[in-house]
Amino acid sequence: MWRVRVPASVANLGSGYDALGLALSLFLEVEGGAAEADAFWYEGEGEVALERPEDSLLHRAWRRAWEALGEDAPPLRVAVHNPIPLARGLGSSAAAIVAGAALADLESGGRLGRDGVFRVAAALEGHPDNAGASAYGGFVVGVGPPWQALSLPFPKDLLAVVAVPPFEVPTERARAVLSPTVSREDAVFNLSRAALWPAALLAGRYDLLREAARDRLHQPARAPLLPGAEQAIEAAYERGALAAFVGGAGPAVAAIALRTQAAEVAQALEGYAGNGDVMVLETSGGYAWKEI
Repeated sequence: MWRVRVPASVANLGSGYDALGLALSLFLEVEGGAAEADAFWYEGEGEVALERPEDSLLHRAWRRAWEALGEDAPPLRVAVHNPIPLARGLGSSAAAIVAGAALADLESGGRLGRDGVFRVAAALEGHPDNAGASAYGGFVVGVGPPWQALSLPFPKDLLAVVAVPPFEVPTERARAVLSPTVSREDAVFNLSRAALWPAALLAGRYDLLREAARDRLHQPARAPLLPGAEQAIEAAYERGALAAFVGGAGPAVAAIALRTQAAEVAQALEGYAGNGDVMVLETSGGYAWKEI
């Protein structure tokens, strides 16, 4: 049996649609391994009750990982503790998928490795941003297919402030409102700003992060699904945020702030969170494990 801890993540960071991700210090914890029959226990955020354990994301990722190894998957017995809000834009599905693939890798003696776990997870997710952050940690740039990701260290003097309102926006619904085509002008707008993210971080030019977070590809189209998000982003900037954006497909709104400003930015986002929650989080490394 293994215990695996996988970080939540926030993706897109405004301009980096399906490409940029950041691992956060909020962790899915899973205990499991090969067994005589599939089993699934769950506690934590949301309600997950499955008549068929094999339908869980963890079990699906477990089977996909064994398929990548060219072997039939044995049954999986797994217990989950999940503090990551579901369908809120904090990478809960990617964390579960990475956990399932990591368990298969551990049971196989590490034959996939972290890179293989990431590739399995990105393929199952269909995009590499959250999967890359949960697999590698830090600030991640992901591409694919073929699936590849590069993790860069995130400055220690910056924190993520995340407002999580009490309503869900399923990723499928958020993707359905996006246009299948974009203008060349909008494509270049986002490409240049997504490229600015790692350059500004590595150069220590925090004054450029607000421009790096600007977006024309997904946030404007999703605004009707996220009442109050645009106003929350502006409120975060007024209280000192360096960057602010919709977290993944939403409805979470995330901001990057200096440690000295994080409390004020959190206060600015309390109205948007409503009966939900505002979290001030460190960045995290990728998934970790130990044998139990």
